[in-house]
Amino acid sequence: MNDWSCKPSAAHPNPVVLVQGTWSSRYDSFAALSPALKKQGYCVFGENLGGSDAILSKFPGVYLTGPVKDSAKQLSQEVDKVLAATGAKKVDLVGWSQGGIVARGYLKFFGGANPSIPAANKVDNVVTYGATNHGTTLSGLATVAKAFGLNPALPSTLGQAAVDQEIGSDYLNELNADGDTMPGIDYTIIGSKYDEVTTPYTRTFLTAGPGATVHNITLQDGCAIDFSDHLQLAYSPRVIQMTEKALGSNVRVGCTLRTPL
Repeated sequence: MNDWSCKPSAAHPNPVVLVQGTWSSRYDSFAALSPALKKQGYCVFGENLGGSDAILSKFPGVYLTGPVKDSAKQLSQEVDKVLAATGAKKVDLVGWSQGGIVARGYLKFFGGANPSIPAANKVDNVVTYGATNHGTTLSGLATVAKAFGLNPALPSTLGQAAVDQEIGSDYLNELNADGDTMPGIDYTIIGSKYDEVTTPYTRTFLTAGPGATVHNITLQDGCAIDFSDHLQLAYSPRVIQMTEKALGSNVRVGCTLRTPL
């Protein structure tokens, strides 16, 4: 990741920008995917986004705790840096967990997509796994937090990102207003039946709007022995192969026994 001398090939003209998950780092999220993409010949980039003053952010390696919209703005700066360094016209985005709604926020709010002129989009493809696209109950914990009035304490402890990912949050209402997608973008949305963080897992799936293409994939369809949960999604060989295929590589998507983390 972050080989700034990398120049995209004709086979893979779009650099790939990876967006990590909540309370994690780019390494935690993509230590498996990044070298796999590099081996396929992609230029791969990623930064640790979303720092904040939350207590949890004081721990080493904990990022993406700040407001999701702020992280989306940071992503816009990273993409511009990647485009300038590589000379590419567009990038592809891969987001795990909160990374998916950071990527979508960049498309909608900070110039990643141009609804009037889709050909001018800065992004071609978006791939997400376990993304909190329509919010989460966090296996019921988010519902409990609301019921007991704990939400006001979350930004200073766990980070505003925790509140922003609850079902019905202000951020998600703004993000999903007028539809889930942006014209000219191809979306591959991967969810797992065993996801205990993005719940119910079907809330990750998107509905295609005008000019967009959406591939909603349940990981276990065609591979019942991949029991990957939320954390294991980023390390599932099947998910990595699906990502490579979505980005244009001619790879076979296999089926491997995986246990939940």
